[in-house]
Amino acid sequence: MRFWQRLIPVILLGTLLAGCGGVQPRDYQGTKPEFRIEEFFAGKTEAWGIFQGRNGKVKRRFEVTIDGYRDGDVFVLEEDFRYADGETDQRVWRIRRTGEHSYRGRAEDIIGVATGEQYGNALNWRYQLRLDVDGNTYDLTFNDWMYQINDRVMINRASVTKFGFEVGEVTLFFQRQGDNS
Repeated sequence: MRFWQRLIPVILLGTLLAGCGGVQPRDYQGTKPEFRIEEFFAGKTEAWGIFQGRNGKVKRRFEVTIDGYRDGDVFVLEEDFRYADGETDQRVWRIRRTGEHSYRGRAEDIIGVATGEQYGNALNWRYQLRLDVDGNTYDLTFNDWMYQINDRVMINRASVTKFGFEVGEVTLFFQRQGDNS
């Protein structure tokens, strides 16, 4: 029994330290094309995505139509979701650039403020989402990584957690429509 009692703190410390060395937005400094929310999403954008549970099984498929535009010093993203089961939803983001590499955003179903850090072709966007599912409300934490591939395509992977435990992952592919200039 003493062996396991001594081993548990070592395992916990190793797990904690492993979580500290992850990818940081600065790791993408200098990569091209440079991703700017207010430039990539200006105009119309279409997106296709899936939500996978922690076991990897696809639990939900969806499409999103996005309209992005300026409203004074705020960039607005109107997202209209259509799920494979027929459900629809809308989220309207109001996003401000707060520094050379930083953003802050709000939406009705977001708890507090979303924060983003952008370097090169990548943006790390973090927020808590209040989600209603079958009459139950869940507060989920999203850690989105957006990677601009070219002037028309962007890929987003989001880790979804609750109380620090993985719930699943969202994968989205975005394509700008028309000229979007």
